[in-house]
Amino acid sequence: MSLASRLRHFLAEQEWAYAPHEAPVMPGSPGSPEHPGRRRLAYVLVSILLGLTGGLGNALVSANTTTLGGALGLDPAEIAWLPTVYVMTNVSINLLLIKFRQQFGLRPFALIFVGLYAALTLGHLFVSDFWSAILVRAASGMAAAPLSTFALYYMMQAMPAPARLRGVVLGIGIPQCATPLARLFSPELLAMSQWRTLYLFELGLALISLAAVLAFRLPPTTRQRAFERLDFLTFALFATSMALFAAVLGLGRIVWWTQAGWIGWALLAAIPMLAAALLIEHGRANPLLNTRWLASADIARFAIVTLMARIVLSEQTFGAVGLLTVLGQNNDQLLVFFAIMAVASFAGVLLSAATLNVEKLAHPVMLAVGIVAVAAFIDSRATSLTRAPQLYVTQALIAFSGTFFLGPALLFGMTRALKEGTGHIISFIALFGIINSLGGLAGSAILGTYQVVREKANSAALVQAIDPTDPIVQQRLQAGAAGLGRVVGDPGLRTAEGGALLAQTATREANVLAYDDVFRLVALLAAWTFTYLAFLLLRRAARMRRLGAA
Repeated sequence: MSLASRLRHFLAEQEWAYAPHEAPVMPGSPGSPEHPGRRRLAYVLVSILLGLTGGLGNALVSANTTTLGGALGLDPAEIAWLPTVYVMTNVSINLLLIKFRQQFGLRPFALIFVGLYAALTLGHLFVSDFWSAILVRAASGMAAAPLSTFALYYMMQAMPAPARLRGVVLGIGIPQCATPLARLFSPELLAMSQWRTLYLFELGLALISLAAVLAFRLPPTTRQRAFERLDFLTFALFATSMALFAAVLGLGRIVWWTQAGWIGWALLAAIPMLAAALLIEHGRANPLLNTRWLASADIARFAIVTLMARIVLSEQTFGAVGLLTVLGQNNDQLLVFFAIMAVASFAGVLLSAATLNVEKLAHPVMLAVGIVAVAAFIDSRATSLTRAPQLYVTQALIAFSGTFFLGPALLFGMTRALKEGTGHIISFIALFGIINSLGGLAGSAILGTYQVVREKANSAALVQAIDPTDPIVQQRLQAGAAGLGRVVGDPGLRTAEGGALLAQTATREANVLAYDDVFRLVALLAAWTFTYLAFLLLRRAARMRRLGAA
């Protein structure tokens, strides 16, 4: 037997005699046979491993951009490209990966992409400049996309048939717990051998994941011819437009929206390309993106609510962490804070799965945004004396909400896609991925921009209120100058330094006030989303009562 024949034989799906209720729901997804207890336990462990590996790939970089920037000699705008370019390539790749699984099966899919992810993670160790870092992160974004899919599939296999939907909730929620975990133990990794230790840790996880996928294979799927020539044209247009939108959202508030000319050119290119992709898909018999279904009222409402939920949940990654950073606390001093966030995130996943009700999938989303509204409003009373312990309860509630809503939101759209036919699954997965990836970037962009604007306004108001002839102001200037008496001998220079210290204090207070404004904005947006969802649920209940009476 030739090497090529052996390779085809190795990659081929095994024959599996499925009972009717065990057959794959659609080509490209595994079957659902019953498994013994020990294999189910193995599937659970593999799912957790894959989910955390995929989530930590970007979380470790996002949580340590300052350290990585210093190690690679990059300025803040350059280092911001690393997490952004990961999203740029990750956001749309599932459009092709779903069809790859449908046409070539799960086994080649697993071996190629998990192995590719491990190889690219190894490539991180040889990064030495900006462009090599960008290329490796971009390729990693594409290679990491299948890990979340496999985490979902393995968790579903671990569940008995009646609880399979709970497996969906657990599988989609586990990767979301990676961000607090990355912040929790990355200081220890950085202390060992600086930034390369982060990539060594990621490489170890990737290699273990590859071994786990090889050792515990999923039940095979059914296959069919899936790719069409127009798929690649649509993907090129759509993926490029989404990547440009991601670049604008990820870098806009750092290089500033009106100061960087490339932002306008990126939008000028992205909008026509997106329109062209949707126009091509609108006229196809077997589209990648079913534009008619995506534009339906039910799916449009789902997209709006989920996007708003992702935006308000950015309060934690940008708002709370940003406030504590302004107040002089870093990851080393926030280990208890991030440990609480991690526990709350896992609790959200578990409780979401335990309380899942397929008849009331909108209720967990409404509860999550309601909790965020209350917690953000409480945080809006922060002062310059606020420290992490004062935020433990509210931020734990927000971390809980971030994982509590995601599984039901996925199932809400998935059930509606399956009702329309399996061909709608690709459209929904693309929509859900865009909402989560770009929604997270949009949340940070909106909140970050608002914080900068409010900081300037608050700073101007504080400076205008400082009267040099006010005795209290003079006393503060003298106290600042006196503190430098042992180091600065010149009285004039001491007075100037005292004024500089007062200006620094004013800037810090302006930033704290700006973050309070951000928390109030989040509370307002979350309250609006909660009210809108409540209105939709009440309207549906009234409609059902009318139909029942008729």
